[in-house]
Amino acid sequence: MLSHLRIIEAQAGILAFYDGRIEGHRFADGPNWVDDGALSLGIASYALVAGDQAIVYDTHVSVPHGRFIREALQARGVRHIRVVLSHWHLDHVAGTEAFAGCQIIATERTMAHLAAHKAGIEDGSFHGAPAICPLILPDTTFSGRLVLSLGGEQVELIEANIHSDDACVIWLPERRVLLAGDTVEDCVTYVGAPEDFETHLADLARLSALQPEWVLPNHGSDVVIGIGGYGPDLLTATADYIRLLQQAAPAQMTTAIGPWVKAGVLHYFTPYEAVHVQNLERVRALRG
Repeated sequence: MLSHLRIIEAQAGILAFYDGRIEGHRFADGPNWVDDGALSLGIASYALVAGDQAIVYDTHVSVPHGRFIREALQARGVRHIRVVLSHWHLDHVAGTEAFAGCQIIATERTMAHLAAHKAGIEDGSFHGAPAICPLILPDTTFSGRLVLSLGGEQVELIEANIHSDDACVIWLPERRVLLAGDTVEDCVTYVGAPEDFETHLADLARLSALQPEWVLPNHGSDVVIGIGGYGPDLLTATADYIRLLQQAAPAQMTTAIGPWVKAGVLHYFTPYEAVHVQNLERVRALRG
């Protein structure tokens, strides 16, 4: 199960626990949300580490993945862990049981979504197998912005509505690093609510206004993450793709993102073709 989970030091004190994008490898037989929505695209959970303290950004796709993260941090001398959830989707909260006893922080909307669907998540009826049981709910919530400190460094949690209406990104203003969760992906964003496109664009502009030098998404290339992350143009490329969807985007993903691939901002990855098709279907359904 963990044979392809690897630790990538994206930047000093920022670890990416990355799994997926391994041809032929599957988490389980048959349809399941771990393979189909996470490992096929590649997925990272992150840890910010300072001395004996760490902030874990998402708990990964299973309890064993979460345990691996916690044990790896403990092996590095970490004794105090706080968990921040980027949003409520299952591939980001599945390992919460592994962090029992740790503070778990999320937006108020994330808490509301998880609480409302807890029974279905735990019995596997919500989004199907595998079930997440028990699902540990956040014990600390916020709305808008929350400022933390890690080893004397300011860590800002910022709420946004991009990809999901409960998104929480992490902004490190001293280093100008944005840990973006699923608000941006390489190579196209996953659209859950096309009726919120204008809000998505406004919030992407708000994040761009921070002027990040580095952007670390949860779904992206392990190679790019390994060299420090993406540049701020990943935010611009995502906004451009959303505008194309608003304007009846080309049926071919390669046409929609072609200029950004040519510029080296995005990197074509075949499994995202299905994401693009789904995005188009949702936009068309909204238009009737």
